[in-house]
Amino acid sequence: MSKLKILLFIIFNSLALYYLFIPTPEILDLPNSLKSVEPGDTVQIPNVKAFYNDQERQQIIDFYVNTYQKKHPLSIKINHRPEKAKEIIKDTIQTYYLEEIIIPFKESLYINGFEWEKDVFTIPEKRAKNRLMVGKQEFKTKITLRHFPTNPINRLIVFLSLETFLFFAFHTYKSIFSKKQTPTSS
Repeated sequence: MSKLKILLFIIFNSLALYYLFIPTPEILDLPNSLKSVEPGDTVQIPNVKAFYNDQERQQIIDFYVNTYQKKHPLSIKINHRPEKAKEIIKDTIQTYYLEEIIIPFKESLYINGFEWEKDVFTIPEKRAKNRLMVGKQEFKTKITLRHFPTNPINRLIVFLSLETFLFFAFHTYKSIFSKKQTPTSS
């Protein structure tokens, strides 16, 4: 291996280690919201919290995407089918949308939103029964967050395993194609 390749390998891995070990942002409470204290929204399910508010979907998603992207510009946002919320968060959850923000090799944050006026699983004439009432206050939206953090050591193990696999895959690929291009003697 040339000195340049070794230097690039060291630089790449140093940056990767830095990335893997810098802390992820704290999962902030949604501003202008009332935190839910209902069963299943507090300590009963690990890393879950929920909020009532009147914000639109895009405002909510933008808040969490911006929170993540300030510290981790590599974060990825994925829109999931709403039914998946029953697998990810809890089987009794009401949902209108489910989005995920991923920080590669680090963690995921699922954002489940239920807007009772837009509930696709209830016919329009019967949606009023799903109003979100806390005391005497009505809200348009309930947001449930489920955070899946990872341990820094596990991140390192996954990264090194992937790097090792890619190294061997590249060298195998290279050796296969260099043999095909070598002329054979008759």
